[in-house]
Amino acid sequence: MSDTYMSIELVNSRPDDRELLRDTARGDHRSLAELHERYSGVLMATAFRVLNNIKDAEEVVQEAFVQIWEKASVYDSSRGKPLTWAMTLTRNKAIDRLRRVQRRNRLHADIEQEAQIWDRIAETDSSDEAVAHETQAMVRSAVIQLSDAQRRAIELAFFGGLTQNEIAEQLSEPLGTVKARIRRGMMKLRQIIGPNL
Repeated sequence: MSDTYMSIELVNSRPDDRELLRDTARGDHRSLAELHERYSGVLMATAFRVLNNIKDAEEVVQEAFVQIWEKASVYDSSRGKPLTWAMTLTRNKAIDRLRRVQRRNRLHADIEQEAQIWDRIAETDSSDEAVAHETQAMVRSAVIQLSDAQRRAIELAFFGGLTQNEIAEQLSEPLGTVKARIRRGMMKLRQIIGPNL
């Protein structure tokens, strides 16, 4: 048997992407590795196109493959090819990351603005007001460390002046969920800020 014939036979015997996804859903690591080999370049390009940052794109592709591993069983072949499905997962993860980065950048800008205000007040105003502004800056800095859900609920409550009922309506979340997020967020803030006060 010639080498050319053997290589053609090996190529033809490779499983298609749907089979690899089915096997991945059953917990087959080799199938996931094969999907990674086939898709990683395309998924990297997809993530990079959204993020324009190689490090962030690499992390998104890693997260996408974790999601492929976890959600391979829900893939529906009638809704598109496996590659299209994987690209959609990756693109959605990249967009989520971009939004988080933009939110964080806005919060950092707010903190920087607070710091500049504090610097001006520290030079011209009483020490009590300076301490109050320093505390506000510390609180804003601590809020950045909360989960997105906790941060959003706390921002709406304390910076937006909304009641818990209004927050639940705005976020389309159950009132109990909103209360729990605020409570857990406040507990975490106390842990972060408490030693500094």
